[in-house]
Amino acid sequence: MSAPGASALKAPARSQDDAATLLRLEARLPPLLSVIAGMVDLTGFFTLGHIFTAHVTGNLVVAVAVAVHGGPFNTASMLAIPVFIVALAIVWFIASASRRTGPSLARLLLLVQFLLLAFVLIFAVLTKPSLHPAGLTAGVAAMIAVCAMACQYALLRLAIPGAISTAVMTGNLTNTVLSLMDLLSKRHALLPVDPGRLKRSLYLLFGFLLGCLVAALAISVVGDWAWSCPVALAALAIAIR
Repeated sequence: MSAPGASALKAPARSQDDAATLLRLEARLPPLLSVIAGMVDLTGFFTLGHIFTAHVTGNLVVAVAVAVHGGPFNTASMLAIPVFIVALAIVWFIASASRRTGPSLARLLLLVQFLLLAFVLIFAVLTKPSLHPAGLTAGVAAMIAVCAMACQYALLRLAIPGAISTAVMTGNLTNTVLSLMDLLSKRHALLPVDPGRLKRSLYLLFGFLLGCLVAALAISVVGDWAWSCPVALAALAIAIR
């Protein structure tokens, strides 16, 4: 067979392999990422001055509440949203420059997430930001963690668009309750038929809560070293096939 003919046969096979890999990643990766998001959010909240590093828009609510009712104002609360936006734009540029798609792009962005979280761990261990949660070092650590979560969100949208968001717990709780009501109802279902919706939503919901619980325990035992938990899982996420 000629070389062009062989290449033509390999291209569809490679495309089918990528599609199958993407489906596996869509099933296996989001639950693990939701645990990471829960760990990062709670660890950041308790050690970095009550900053939401995963539920970024929550920082706007906190900042407005402080402005109205008074209290110590944490500049990082307001910076988190523009930093998140800039981080998303940078991740887009990385994805665009890499010319990767699907599983290949997912692994690249998983590596970026791991490196950012590893940097937070090293920075937190060296500078002890939890001792001064309203200080500059805590703010810097929080912004790096926000960038890591921006990378995770962008990863799902750019590389695995069929996956459910890993940290929008209000949406996942809504999906869980409504899917459960459809399942229990004797009438026709109100949601589009999707047998896996309830299971996926439950996995992500419990994954995030598990991440929060593990992070809370880790903070009480090892303090700033609690950042090692999401770093370890981020490394595991890269190894998922």
